[in-house]
Amino acid sequence: MALANDRLIKRREKNIHHDPMAANTRIYKGALGCLDALGNAVPGSTSTTLKARGVCFGGTDAVGQANNLGGSAGAVLADLRPGIYAFNNSASTDQITRADIKNDCYIVDDFTVAKTNGSSTRSVAGKVVNVDADGVWVEIF
Repeated sequence: MALANDRLIKRREKNIHHDPMAANTRIYKGALGCLDALGNAVPGSTSTTLKARGVCFGGTDAVGQANNLGGSAGAVLADLRPGIYAFNNSASTDQITRADIKNDCYIVDDFTVAKTNGSSTRSVAGKVVNVDADGVWVEIF
């Protein structure tokens, strides 16, 4: 049916996900944010069930980070933005080099990525875009 009056327009930015957070969870501003097996936002960690979602730019708790410590699942939304971001590089045999550009990299924690899946213990962070003095540049979709 066509409009006969103005309506409230609901809109979401293309490059911002407002995801409900897992219970009792905090994602620091600038950290890799992921979705857990239930679809709730959590910080990046070594796990096989995470889906990288973006970098945290805050949350509905208005403290700069997405802080749901002491809250139930969904009490706070995390603002996670996909894009290309620099992360810390893993060490030793898991260190990412320029030869790994365009390959998947894997989540070690909320600010570190690795070359391998750690013998099937890590989830994919995204694609390696570059490696330089700033770290490993990863595209998160």
